[in-house]
Amino acid sequence: MKLLYITNQICGSAGLERVLSIKTDYLIEKYGYDIHILTMNQNDTPVFYDFNNNITFHDITVKGNPVQYFLKYKKGLRSIVQKVQPDMISVCDDGLKGFFVPTIVRKPCPMVYERHVSKNIEVKQDKISFKTKLISNIKYQLMHLGAKRYDRFVVLTTDNLGEWKLKNLQVISNPLSFNPDTRAALETKTVLAVGRQSYQKGYDRLLKSWKTIHDKYPDWKLKIYGKKDESLNLEGLANALEINSSVEFYSPTKEILNEYLDSSIYVMSSRFEGFGMVLIEAMACGVPAISFDCPCGPSDIITDDMDGFLVENNDISAFSEAIEKLIVNPEKRKEMGANAKENINRFLPSEIVPKWDQLFKELQNTYS
Repeated sequence: MKLLYITNQICGSAGLERVLSIKTDYLIEKYGYDIHILTMNQNDTPVFYDFNNNITFHDITVKGNPVQYFLKYKKGLRSIVQKVQPDMISVCDDGLKGFFVPTIVRKPCPMVYERHVSKNIEVKQDKISFKTKLISNIKYQLMHLGAKRYDRFVVLTTDNLGEWKLKNLQVISNPLSFNPDTRAALETKTVLAVGRQSYQKGYDRLLKSWKTIHDKYPDWKLKIYGKKDESLNLEGLANALEINSSVEFYSPTKEILNEYLDSSIYVMSSRFEGFGMVLIEAMACGVPAISFDCPCGPSDIITDDMDGFLVENNDISAFSEAIEKLIVNPEKRKEMGANAKENINRFLPSEIVPKWDQLFKELQNTYS
């Protein structure tokens, strides 16, 4: 099957890029797919993750004012689709334009949309103005209109199902990016968080919760890996809270597996998620995870008090208490870590990617 993925860029270090590299590799090596990936304005920027050498890459340049942008996007998409002649198209674009790709390319074959984020991605701050709400509502209506044209609309969690009033919905979770034979010893005094700095990731909440840990257990360290956003001034907040001596900020690294294996507790402070790849990665390394029970993802991954803790969303003191429970009880930490390593097997690529193969073949048979 000739499969064309349409996305924005794959040169970043985020979850979508990592997942796409895993899925495409498995589909090629296990099922013999002929895979093409169409990106936009990526030019010669190198990819962050390793992609299979058998993938054919295409890139279109889109720029100018909104009208010029759309016309170039339309022309570029149609040109590549005409050139590739795919049997299946899967769109991984969480922006508004992604919802109208079937209309733009005149739907030459079965088409699938992969939604990698929650609708909450539109929320950028705690207080939302009437104007922002109005614009978001109009945007959601346009999204629903475009989503109906897809043969299948795939979301990552059961929580996400409630966000869309569609008849073509299906849940397929993200696959694990790695599953090491070894697991973390959970003996270092290190707590780890991974993800870009943003309002969504809630690192301000994490730093506030860490204040209690810093004061009681100053020998423990909090490491935060992710693309930095100076406008958030997280280092300034750490200084204001007087916790800067136990908090370390790092840029993204390809060697994140080593950081998981060298940590004892994983924390996710997100206000909302699309799934939570970092949770399953940490748990695959046998690291117990603590997360706010935010929409969408953590409750699909963590079994509370078995392989980690789910904390009521925005309860900062309860988040601190959960961290402390695992600090003072190393046996509980190791028991949860072992459970996490076992329970996370349901996200192995061998469990997840066959669902994609089945979906693609089912749609192809229905379409022909």
